[in-house]
Amino acid sequence: MAGFSALIRSVSICVDQANEIFSIPEMDIEGADITPASHDIELKNITFAYENRTIIDGVDLRIPEHTTTAIVGPSGGGKTTLTNLMARFWDVKSGEVLLGGRNVKDYNFDSLMRNFSFVFQRVYLFEDTIANNIRFGEPDAPMEKVIEAAKKARCHDFIMNLPDGYDTVIGEGGASLSGGEKQRISIARAIMKDSPVIILDEATANVDPENEAELTKAIEELTKEKTIIMIAHRLKTVEHADNIVVIDGGKIVQQGKHNELMQQDGIYRIFVTDRQKAASWKL
Repeated sequence: MAGFSALIRSVSICVDQANEIFSIPEMDIEGADITPASHDIELKNITFAYENRTIIDGVDLRIPEHTTTAIVGPSGGGKTTLTNLMARFWDVKSGEVLLGGRNVKDYNFDSLMRNFSFVFQRVYLFEDTIANNIRFGEPDAPMEKVIEAAKKARCHDFIMNLPDGYDTVIGEGGASLSGGEKQRISIARAIMKDSPVIILDEATANVDPENEAELTKAIEELTKEKTIIMIAHRLKTVEHADNIVVIDGGKIVQQGKHNELMQQDGIYRIFVTDRQKAASWKL
């Protein structure tokens, strides 16, 4: 009886949590099939909150197409949330997010997602073949296109060394691959999709030095002639951006190029100084 009592209690908690999820109002994603004339992104006085906790507070930002924007700032400052709002993973509480001059709410889900590719810090791969993981965004892509994307992402060589090459079935979540290998397959997936806007969320944060050089080359191939929005903690991935946006407490506290921000007292100069000191440490 005691054992069943504990089980019933666990089931009751799970049912309550599931009901909370089901009670969340669904987003309206039944917009129009729109192809934007440009891929400029504009945020107009947007705010966003989780329940009663404000995460983004009155942000205005314009990102012209074919530019690179780096978003930096303290952990918990709202960097990832900001990029999620651009791609309408959530709806803003107030203000507008525009893609090509149109509110993202005007797009249906498929037409909006055609414009974005994502490379996250945590890559999820399916229990399937390497080839099918790469062609995930384009299921009918021929094998020649899969191999071309893999070569650009610098993962063709290690794939060919696997027991069955591109037909090798990887474990759930890519458990049989290293972090750098999973990241490069994720980049090959994004190259295959060929979207005009690329969002990189700490894509190189947890990669070992041996894989970093190959991963950097893969990202360079992915981001050619694209609109790039990157969240990064590494100085060399930030300093050459067209615009650096510093987020703290859900607000933009600094904005400009690397040299401009280095002349100002503020979070960015502290960020750079701390990383330069860390790079000089020796063991």
